Amino acid sequence: MLVRLLYASRASEPAPATLMEDILATSLENNARNGITGVLCHGNGMFLQALEGGRMAVSHLYQAIARDPRHHDLVLLHYEEILEREFAGWAMGHVNTSKVNVATMLKYSPQAHFDPYESSGRASLALLGELIAGASIVTRASDRPMY
Repeated sequence: MLVRLLYASRASEPAPATLMEDILATSLENNARNGITGVLCHGNGMFLQALEGGRMAVSHLYQAIARDPRHHDLVLLHYEEILEREFAGWAMGHVNTSKVNVATMLKYSPQAHFDPYESSGRASLALLGELIAGASIVTRASDRPMY
């Protein structure tokens, strides 16, 4: 059974320049092995992440994320059983929200800045869908495992 989980969190401290590369490298390696796909958005010291895969694999990953000291205020925004993956092309896609068009952010959020705590889970999923359509989700092509 496939599930999709969406959560928000805040960085525990200002992130070093290498933090995103470290998170993405670990995610690409581990997620491919565990059949997990998804996307990670970051900006303003906050994260929004969607995870898809088998129920147990996603649950175990979410528990590990909850124990990670690099962030706090972990909030589950959305969880559902799914028939198909939305993010099948990415072991872990990546979006730096500072590069997303302000109009796109305003379409799904009360403010023009990235703050997943202000938006509903459904609005956040719709934002991710639009980011896919607009090719805003990236990862190094050489790192992207094919499923």
